[in-house]
Amino acid sequence: MADPRSAGAPTVLRVVLGKRLQDLREKAGLSFEQAAAALDVTHATIRRMEKAEVGLKLPYVEKLLATYGVTDEEEIEGFVSLAREANKPGWWHRFRDVLPEWFSAFVSLESEANLIRAYQPHYIPGLLQTEDYAAAVLKAGMPHASAKDIDRIVALRMERQSLLTRDHAPMLWVVMDETVLRRPIGGPKVMRDQVTRLMEATVLPNVRLQIMPFAAGPHPAMYGPFHIFRFPIPELPDIAYAESLVGAVYFDQRNDVSQFLEALDRMCAQAAPAHHTEAILGGFRKEI
Repeated sequence: MADPRSAGAPTVLRVVLGKRLQDLREKAGLSFEQAAAALDVTHATIRRMEKAEVGLKLPYVEKLLATYGVTDEEEIEGFVSLAREANKPGWWHRFRDVLPEWFSAFVSLESEANLIRAYQPHYIPGLLQTEDYAAAVLKAGMPHASAKDIDRIVALRMERQSLLTRDHAPMLWVVMDETVLRRPIGGPKVMRDQVTRLMEATVLPNVRLQIMPFAAGPHPAMYGPFHIFRFPIPELPDIAYAESLVGAVYFDQRNDVSQFLEALDRMCAQAAPAHHTEAILGGFRKEI
């Protein structure tokens, strides 16, 4: 996948179109250099277009389609229309003052996925956080941020959550360590409200939440949190995301993603079943 740290983190649609351009070039039997010659650009520009590292200039798209032998006017117009849409900023663009480029790609993937799986050993996942819990987490992780910036990031996080109740909402399947519930964040009231929010989320038909108890012992993903995204779009493979203190890495190679999937499958089998989660959460809430 395109480097999310590059300027203008790609929307999912731009990634899809890049892959389609690559398929058309390869079917036409053309090299990067031959495609570049048609546009009078370097072969690196063609590579970057296919990897969604740059925006898709409409004249370039039209010229490439002609070079690749696409002559059907309806197909050309459909492709150009998609390219026009792909160049539009996502809804989250208005938060660009507080949203790192490497996380813009995450929000784009999240918005288009039909299945989001995650392992979280430290915090409640952002899609399930209350405003007060989110603010407390962000203040701890961003001690130098202004109150205004914290409020903006919380607002972004709350807006992201709307995808769980939209039409054709994605399935969210999360495994959380017991540590997440034991770690006091924001004080007793914030934690009680947060656990209540989790209990409400378990009722949603598209949310599956499992708790990994301490008693379960070691498991395959004790190295850190990660997400896996699956899409209803044939051109997009499963994509895994792992975050660090200063950035993130996105994996879309089958061998890499399969290791994340296997670890998560093993953890789901090891964690408490999802139908026990509401009772487990109720027990934690009584302890707070």
